[in-house]
Amino acid sequence: MSSYTQEETELNQKHEDILTKRTLLLQQMQVVYEEQETKKKQQFLNSQAAKERNTQILKDIEREGEKLQTKQLLHPDIISLETRYWASVEKKLPEWEPYLLGNGQPPTRNTRRTPKHQIQKTVQPGPSPARYRSKPPLPK
Repeated sequence: MSSYTQEETELNQKHEDILTKRTLLLQQMQVVYEEQETKKKQQFLNSQAAKERNTQILKDIEREGEKLQTKQLLHPDIISLETRYWASVEKKLPEWEPYLLGNGQPPTRNTRRTPKHQIQKTVQPGPSPARYRSKPPLPK
């Protein structure tokens, strides 16, 4: 009979060990579950913050787009100047094309222009040249 009591004692001890291990595993599972729940909450908060940022960015982009659409156009004089510049570039391009492609020398001017200091202007004598111009006279 003693063998039965000894076996029963061993079984009781094994049972206690199993219950202790079970309790430890349940506690570990509870900790893991709580960590997962915390991560889920943090991910949800992060996604909400990202959605708010994205919404704000979209609003900013739309606002800047509206600003660009309502932005005043350039002054007509500037547009005219730009148009004349590009027309001049297109007109002179055939002369400059060989040079720009690396196949020749830069074109030389065929027209002779008189330097500014040699140009004689006819100015009517008067009390002050400033009265006849929109700009003040140049200093000497």
